[in-house]
Amino acid sequence: MEDSKSSENKNLADTKKTPETHQQAGGNTPVMTTAQGIPIADGQNSLHPSPCGPTLLEDFIYREKIFHFDHERVPERVVHARGFGAHGYLEILEPIPQYTKADIFQRTGRTPAFVRFSTALGSKGSPDLARDVRGFAVKIYTRKGNWDIVGNNIPVFFVQEAIKFPDIIHAGKEEPDSGFPQAQTAHDSFWDFISLNPESLHITMWAMSDRGIPRSFRFMEGFGVHTFRLVNAKNEYTFVKFHWKPRLGLQSVTWSEAQRLNGADPDFHRRDLWNAIKTGNYPEWDLGLQIFSEETAKTFDFDVLDATKLIPEELVPVRRVGRLVLDRCVDNFFAETEQVAFCTANIVPGIDFTDDPLLQGRNFSYLDTQLSRLGSPNFTQLPINAPKCPVRHFQQDGRMAFYNIIGPANYEPNSLGDKGGPRESPEEGFVSYPAKATGPKMRVRPSSFSDHYSQATLFYNSQTDIEQRHIQSAFTFELSKVTSPAIQMRVISHLLNINEDLAKNIAHNLGVRELPKPAPMLVPKKEGIKESPALSIIKNGPVTFKGRRLGLLVSENSDFSLIDGIDTRMKMEEAELVVIAPKIQGLRTESSGWRKPSQCLQSTLAAWYDAVALLLSTADLKKMDGPALVSFVQDSYYNYKFIAFSGDVAPLMERLGIQKDDGMVEIRDNCDWDTFITKCRKLRYWQRKI
Repeated sequence: MEDSKSSENKNLADTKKTPETHQQAGGNTPVMTTAQGIPIADGQNSLHPSPCGPTLLEDFIYREKIFHFDHERVPERVVHARGFGAHGYLEILEPIPQYTKADIFQRTGRTPAFVRFSTALGSKGSPDLARDVRGFAVKIYTRKGNWDIVGNNIPVFFVQEAIKFPDIIHAGKEEPDSGFPQAQTAHDSFWDFISLNPESLHITMWAMSDRGIPRSFRFMEGFGVHTFRLVNAKNEYTFVKFHWKPRLGLQSVTWSEAQRLNGADPDFHRRDLWNAIKTGNYPEWDLGLQIFSEETAKTFDFDVLDATKLIPEELVPVRRVGRLVLDRCVDNFFAETEQVAFCTANIVPGIDFTDDPLLQGRNFSYLDTQLSRLGSPNFTQLPINAPKCPVRHFQQDGRMAFYNIIGPANYEPNSLGDKGGPRESPEEGFVSYPAKATGPKMRVRPSSFSDHYSQATLFYNSQTDIEQRHIQSAFTFELSKVTSPAIQMRVISHLLNINEDLAKNIAHNLGVRELPKPAPMLVPKKEGIKESPALSIIKNGPVTFKGRRLGLLVSENSDFSLIDGIDTRMKMEEAELVVIAPKIQGLRTESSGWRKPSQCLQSTLAAWYDAVALLLSTADLKKMDGPALVSFVQDSYYNYKFIAFSGDVAPLMERLGIQKDDGMVEIRDNCDWDTFITKCRKLRYWQRKI
């Protein structure tokens, strides 16, 4: 038998022949430690009495690592769980001290900000391009405290009363028995709720429009949704609505593109924002204000405290007073984007609430939810949430108290003099506007909230023909997934009150033979503004290709002088040129040597690009002809993209039944690129006959 000494030596020898990779500290590489700062010698193996022996309980390195792993998840947000954030600043360009005493608006200058974009209904793992409302929440770190504008990319809300908020979210999310569908409203419970709550029809029109599938966070508007107050140094107030207007214009994808992108790149919006910032193409929005008096509000045929209503820009123009710039990606997604906590109640002196019942309820809900999600009232001490101005109060202790009171005083008033801590400041402190609030207690909705159809009609009438067709298609898709004919009929009965042609078109698409009667209305529709161009994406599109992406498909025999020509022009346009080749490893050409592409034809989609160009020879086409090429060309054409092509590509187009139109440019020399780029600035060739 082998003696114990030789067995021990053999075991020690075995430890020198381990197959795992050990990367050791040295040079600029730091030493790995435990959470207690203890240096780690071996992070690949647990502690055992022999190579094949049990794991020892004394292995504190193993236990700490697994302990932390077991507890590294926090509850996701109840709504807006899927989000993406970035740092930047809000620069005030026009001070407005005549309207507000808010410190940020007293002078020009920059204030740090953090923005989180999100979808509303999907979980953290859902795709970016679900048809949904997008969150647009901005935290502004002012010198007088944090100011949060917790908005959306749609200016109105689903419900008027906060007490109904859980119901609309429950109805829109996955159904409780099956646990699906995920991140979509095309199911019975959502449309059952909508059909029984006509106050939700206005925002539903927006969600069914192209606003529900934006091309990028960079190309969508943001809205504060609610009416707030601006209060000046004389304690005079005006009402205000907050807007974010993208400087690159509005843009959406098509529904077919959204479905493809959700499968091929579920992080499409995240990747787009990350790459834009990393390459120095910083997204910008104008801060716009709709400022109006209480007397002006009384002249409207809707209630400005009703969150299901907007104020048309024809009634109150948007005054642009600043710009929001995002110029830095987060260092750590969890620490910043996931742990950031927004609350509508976070306002500063000079900004105040109104009696909007939804806003009043959100003020409670958004604070309350942080306790279950982040686990402690001290979430305000997390770096992403902490104000950048001094914080002084007598709140103390609790879980994860990073900063606590220094000194003997933890109460006030006290008689400790200079050691007694902070004191009140009637001059600098927040003082609520003394609005009158009297009357009997009752659970009732004001009659001024009763018109649920006029603004839904206004929105639909403000769209172009192509946008109206998209709304019709979206309703058809969603309602065709509803299994209850009764729900379908109730929705159609409401749509008849919005637009008869819209309702008839959807009924026809669903195969409804006999239209229901229009739903009863609490009050007649208002005969106000007939249309508002500001509500249309196409009417507010950009006049530039800046910030967009051109997909350029090339191969070995392409004319690379033309590639250099478009490359130069894309840089001048401040747009991105993405070179696509048959193989990702690149291609070798006789004229210019080795070329490394950005994308491979087999793994890319036409939906990734705002326009495409095909510089292929007849020889290239013979090698590449197949499903990937055919799909790329057809998807570009049928999604109304502008297409540039070399002459040898024309036979392929003809074979695919694609006829040349004004949205297509044949590239013979570099001068043709100028014509193509001019066309691309319109983003889509909607006139294409498909």
